[in-house]
Amino acid sequence: MQTNFLSQQFNAGSLAENSTACPANATICDGTSCVLPEDNFNQTLSVVLSTVLTIMLALVMFSMGCNVEIKNFLGHIKRPWGIFVGFLCQFGIMPLTAFLLSLAFNVLPIQAVVVMIMGCCPGGTASNIIAYWVDGDMDLSISMTTCSTLLAMGMMPLCLFIYTKMWTDADAIVLPYNSIGLSLVALVIPVSFGIFVNHRWPSKAKIILKIGSIVGAVLIVLIAVVGGILYKGSWIIPPKLWIIGTIFPAAGYTLGFFLARVAGLSWNRCRTVSLETGMQNTQLCSTIVQLSFTPEQLELMFTFPLIYSIFQLLFALLILGGYRLYRRHRVKTKTDVEKTAQKEDSKSGAKINGGFVSDEMK
Repeated sequence: MQTNFLSQQFNAGSLAENSTACPANATICDGTSCVLPEDNFNQTLSVVLSTVLTIMLALVMFSMGCNVEIKNFLGHIKRPWGIFVGFLCQFGIMPLTAFLLSLAFNVLPIQAVVVMIMGCCPGGTASNIIAYWVDGDMDLSISMTTCSTLLAMGMMPLCLFIYTKMWTDADAIVLPYNSIGLSLVALVIPVSFGIFVNHRWPSKAKIILKIGSIVGAVLIVLIAVVGGILYKGSWIIPPKLWIIGTIFPAAGYTLGFFLARVAGLSWNRCRTVSLETGMQNTQLCSTIVQLSFTPEQLELMFTFPLIYSIFQLLFALLILGGYRLYRRHRVKTKTDVEKTAQKEDSKSGAKINGGFVSDEMK
């Protein structure tokens, strides 16, 4: 009797340990890797944070619009060579790169599909913020983001149909056109107000731009952190996806820059196209994945958009840091050369013309 009682206690303890390792309400359970359903608190937190972040993003895009000149913006629309180069990068280079990486690393079909979805997404709004900090062409940056989001309604289904046939039925992928439309509206409306403010009150627009650029930099980091917090549960992610998530954005930045340079664009536009190519709309990719696949499939692919967003931000910050160091060194060197040239010109001119050399030139 006592032996049976101890045996029952041991079994109860084992069950308690298992329930601690993997809760009973887990929708997917593989050892200690569990995916939990969203509880009410997590849903409420997600709604609140999404609302706050959406308002902040609208304000940031409003401030970015304050750096856009109407004439320059319309010039890019009328002579869309830069936009066309960006289009080739966004819907040519990125889907092809995603396809080649999936083949090279021989990932599972469902994982290849999520890599392809990421490659077919339009540019994200974070690229506009980073483009400002690297002295990019803001008119081109915003026009590229707007056009890629608009064209995504047709180009995403086409690219996914072409590239995903060998892995899955393209009809199984649900494209949230309402989310794409909302992204477009959230981009166009605040930017339009910013352009108007810059046209009417340029001095005030500069102040708004400085504040918005700082808030935007904070917002990028905040979105990444919040995204990590809201992914409740733990997943066993294959190393291949981590490697692809590292290589993919780096390839996008590099190939976008070189294609823009080959196309004859200026250096600041090359930087702009590079950022627009490498920085994808990861939120849209996450939405498509959640709408299109079962919980069992999500276990193998759900966190790839988060992995990509982490590394696209990391490489963007490295580009920003490298550019700032280069600019500081270049400006210092250029200033020293100009001062030396001015001293020599002033002294030589003074000798020839019988003038004098001021104390500032000595």
